[in-house]
Amino acid sequence: MMKSISVDWDGQKVNLTWIPKYLLRNQDIITSVHAICIQNDKVLLSKIKNRGFNYPGGHIEKGESPEEALHREVYEEAYVKGDITYLGSIEVNHKENPYFDTYGKYPIVGYQVFYRMDIKTCDSFLRENEAETRIWVEPSEIPFVIDDHEIASVILENALSDVK
Repeated sequence: MMKSISVDWDGQKVNLTWIPKYLLRNQDIITSVHAICIQNDKVLLSKIKNRGFNYPGGHIEKGESPEEALHREVYEEAYVKGDITYLGSIEVNHKENPYFDTYGKYPIVGYQVFYRMDIKTCDSFLRENEAETRIWVEPSEIPFVIDDHEIASVILENALSDVK
């Protein structure tokens, strides 16, 4: 189910739309990749320095596919590996944002892509990158642990219903 909301990101109006299973043809408009990582019916969250707890993920590096970036980012932030299933994308639309920097690093309409990861390997947490810790959380407790927009709950519902 699609869901659209408007959010205030540091004083800037941004429109977000969750589009399940939407396949992007242009990789250049993907601004980040994220995973809802699941093991033993719990969801893994990473705490990133100065950002709090959230689903692991990050930016695609030059020459990487979204899937390669996802595996790298999840390992860097949570030290886990697993099988992934594509869930969909959040369209991040700045068209109504009068402060949008047209010369910045993000497109006026970009996409954050989300996957479900069924964890197969969990290595020791070494704190070698920007993540401070990881925790496993009951799905019903996620809204009390992460401070995010309401689309995050819709994505979690999609991940939990997309059981392998």
